[in-house]
Amino acid sequence: MLEDLKEQFGDIDIYLFDQLLKGRITKEMRILDAGCGSGRNLTYLLRSGYEVYATDRSEAAIEQVQALAAAIAPAWPAERARIEAVEQMSYADESFDFIISSAVLHFAENEEHFDQMVQELWRVLKPGGRLFARLASSTGMASSMQPLGNERYLLPDGSRRFLVNDDRLLALTERLKGQLFEPLKTVIVSGKRCMTTWCIQKAE
Repeated sequence: MLEDLKEQFGDIDIYLFDQLLKGRITKEMRILDAGCGSGRNLTYLLRSGYEVYATDRSEAAIEQVQALAAAIAPAWPAERARIEAVEQMSYADESFDFIISSAVLHFAENEEHFDQMVQELWRVLKPGGRLFARLASSTGMASSMQPLGNERYLLPDGSRRFLVNDDRLLALTERLKGQLFEPLKTVIVSGKRCMTTWCIQKAE
């Protein structure tokens, strides 16, 4: 049974899985995994025939996604996977109903880069569409984060990340004229890092 689940869902983010369970991701939607990496969140969507697209700045990551698709969804068009940076995607405005941004935004080099990525995700999201983002934050552990400048911090786990907090995400939600469709949720991982889930819907 466990192996069956693993085969069906892969290493999907548990909070994204929650969105599936709540019916917020459907086969009628056009879906983008922006910053898809090797495709950990794509396995179920590909296997189940969703209209899903993927982009990552890494050529190796896109090759892995295409290999995954070839193995489990051979009819999936390979051109739906693109080698592109999140801050400069080639999709038309208002292209997607649901966008996944899992562990991507915290790689911003500075505030301007972070804003570029968010604005680009927002640009390609349809009115009424939803953005699901998970990113590192300082929520609950601010005193443990060492500032490096440009809103980047050294985390107790040794990684360097661009960090947000709840106030920043709420202000950004308001600036985008969006609305949270889930409350902000933060998980503290062994006192080493924090991951916040930011789920925002675009106005109709």
